[in-house]
Amino acid sequence: MNINTKYRKPLAGSGLDFFDTREAVNEISPGAYETLPYTSRVLAEQLVRRCDPDSLTDCLKQIIDRKRDLDFPWYPARVVCHDILGQTALVDLAGLRDAIADQGGDPAKVNPVVETQLIVDHSLAVEHAGFDPEAFDKNRAIEERRNEDRFHFIEWCKTAFENVNVIPAGNGIMHQINLEKMSPVVQAKNGIAYPDTCVGTDSHTPHVDALGVIAIGVGGLEAETVMLGRPSMMRLPDIVGVNLTGKRQPGITATDIVLAITEFLRNERVVSSYLEFFGEGAKDLTIGDRATISNMTPEYGATAGMFYIDEQTINYLKLTGRDDQQVELVEQYAKQTGLWADDLESAKYERVLEFDLSTVSRNMAGPSNPHRRLPTSELASRGISGEWEEKEGELPDGAVIIAAITSCTNTSNPRNVVAAGLLAKKANELGLVRKPWVKSSFAPGSKVAKLYLEEAGLLPEMEKLGFGIVAYACTTCNGMSGALDPKIQQEIIDRDLYATAVLSGNRNFDGRIHPYAKQAFLASPPLVVAYALAGSIRFDIERDALGTDKQGNPIYLNDLWPTDEEIDAVVGKYVKPEQFNQVYIQMFKLDDDVRNSNPLYDWRPMSTYIRRPPYWEGALAGERTLSGMRPLAVLGDNITTDHLSPSNAIMASSAAGEYLAKMGVPEEDFNSYATHRGDHLTAQRATFANPKLFNEMVKEDDEVVQGSLARIEPEGKVTRMWEAIETYMNRKQPLIVVAGADYGQGSSRDWAAKGVRLAGVEAIVAEGFERIHRTNLVGMGVLPLQFKQGVNRNTLELDGTELYDVVGVIEPGADLALVITRANGEKVDVPVTCRLDTADEVAVYEAGGVLQRFAQDFLAQ
Repeated sequence: MNINTKYRKPLAGSGLDFFDTREAVNEISPGAYETLPYTSRVLAEQLVRRCDPDSLTDCLKQIIDRKRDLDFPWYPARVVCHDILGQTALVDLAGLRDAIADQGGDPAKVNPVVETQLIVDHSLAVEHAGFDPEAFDKNRAIEERRNEDRFHFIEWCKTAFENVNVIPAGNGIMHQINLEKMSPVVQAKNGIAYPDTCVGTDSHTPHVDALGVIAIGVGGLEAETVMLGRPSMMRLPDIVGVNLTGKRQPGITATDIVLAITEFLRNERVVSSYLEFFGEGAKDLTIGDRATISNMTPEYGATAGMFYIDEQTINYLKLTGRDDQQVELVEQYAKQTGLWADDLESAKYERVLEFDLSTVSRNMAGPSNPHRRLPTSELASRGISGEWEEKEGELPDGAVIIAAITSCTNTSNPRNVVAAGLLAKKANELGLVRKPWVKSSFAPGSKVAKLYLEEAGLLPEMEKLGFGIVAYACTTCNGMSGALDPKIQQEIIDRDLYATAVLSGNRNFDGRIHPYAKQAFLASPPLVVAYALAGSIRFDIERDALGTDKQGNPIYLNDLWPTDEEIDAVVGKYVKPEQFNQVYIQMFKLDDDVRNSNPLYDWRPMSTYIRRPPYWEGALAGERTLSGMRPLAVLGDNITTDHLSPSNAIMASSAAGEYLAKMGVPEEDFNSYATHRGDHLTAQRATFANPKLFNEMVKEDDEVVQGSLARIEPEGKVTRMWEAIETYMNRKQPLIVVAGADYGQGSSRDWAAKGVRLAGVEAIVAEGFERIHRTNLVGMGVLPLQFKQGVNRNTLELDGTELYDVVGVIEPGADLALVITRANGEKVDVPVTCRLDTADEVAVYEAGGVLQRFAQDFLAQ
């Protein structure tokens, strides 16, 4: 409903109306609109269009005066989901329908009220590598077999829920499809034009920020809030300008640039900020280049990575086959409302950073962290490369066992993909071959990549080196790298080899890519191909010879590296609008599905993938006392959601593996932790299941022991983490987790919060929280508490034998007391900050979580 009608005006030449945000803002503060950053203008627009008139002025003042003491509503236009968190969110809604029905309500009325797009893209494992010509079909067949339960549920959702559209498996990655097709940039509904905005159940949703679309990654719980029509309450974010200067050097890819920018921005502490990239350097970046930068927003810690709408945006919309009328609407709307780049030259930022693109060299990132930049020229000085000998029948030290061109970060950028194809072509011409122990693969995020590579004659060149297409899905970067050759795996085990992975993705955390890849490195697609030729990370990729030609002359990387002119010639000739139309017109053809007459899902009792969620029973139904809590874990800094709830393949020796075996699932079909998140009995067993975990409660000779381990108190018994959780669950023992800085960074996975809540964890106290994970904790009814500056687990000398109580009135940002009772009876009162940041978060927490709050409101109505 449009309630601030005085600001509704006709949009010239479009037959549509728009809401004149400039007029509304300047009425309050003359001339203020011209100084607002891009993000502020978009946020202000949706307030003018949607906000209650009685609170509109106060909400706009938060944006105009850059105040942060009042919540205001944000109404995203769309929710975009991948099948893991999207399916889990819909499982939650199906469970909510059951709960509503049990309490006498009409379950059919529980539906997403905003457009919800679910793309099945996180379910495929690369069991068959790119050197198998039948890899794509074989991998898809395995995906269908393993995920039959999940796909059955998703098919039910298509017809059971209103406003849910599903793109089935085998079509691409949500972010790339969002960029290439789904985002209109400017919405046109009910006669009104307004900026497209969305939340997505993946931390890399800011990929589409490259188009000037505010799109942020959220957990499934926050997405459920938006789906159900509740506004996402927010305060004005810290909006940071990033002035890009200079031009990239010849031979430098967008991947090199983003890895350098990621290191730079991490050092500049932009956590939770909305970044706006502008300047002369930004103007020359294509949308493919911009999307590469926006995609890695979570790796540099920000919430959004925005670019202005300009000619590059219009060119990209034309290139990707958008309707002419839509392209005209985007340009007209942006220019009339001040969202066009030229109209933002007077925008003022509270902080401006400057980054010179001309300083970027050829880069990698690693090991273990995406923001740990590693210039290829410094491989030797950093101790990465070194002497190694290839013994017959044996892998070298530092063997690259996985080389994967994967992830929307790079495959949305035709220049990056074409560069890999051209390098492969030159390698083939010179007779170079992939090392036999390298499991190589190419998993583009869109079918369009295949079309332009085929037309350019480059796909056969990649296939010859083992980089055939294995999937259109999120694979290796998500931990779905599949099984190794058994002989290679056994050799790694027997010799305890330092084996590695090189991938063109955005994540390389310990234990994520493959259990037997001890470390992983991020690199551009052409560098991934080069490392498949080298075969080892103990190789100076800039200086060592990759082989010899027929005359015996050494071949170096620079002999293979394509020029910018070669890359641009291929992209200009072979990347065409008709390719995007060929792929997407068919993909988005509307189904004539008949509405499902049964609003309740028929749960399969033996499923290990889909199970009715337990939100109104067990630990979640019990009272949270915040007293007498025992620590489940005491953790250090930079704990990721991979530590809290890993997504990689399930090992037979793990708690989840043992459970699946008892349920009759054969080991080859255990699949990944991620795929089982619709079944809480399997997913619970992933909590803190990462073998790279360091729980400081578990020590040997004063050294912390690595592994999924815990110590049960008061007995002091060390066990596997799951056994400790089971023990405490049986005792109904309330728990707490103590941690260091940046707790919960990484992917936006709900089960990092769900798992601890189901285990009985009532509070997390840490030195700091990553944004998405903190909101997920709130959504599950877990209280986030933050130590005051200078206070932490070390200064307090915590060892895990203590009992913990929280004392005080829970209010947004309140000071509370964490009362610690040591084993000797001594009590310590530690001031902590309540990280329920808004009144709405307090209301959600007090209800026990997002779904419990919704059920209360729904039944009250």
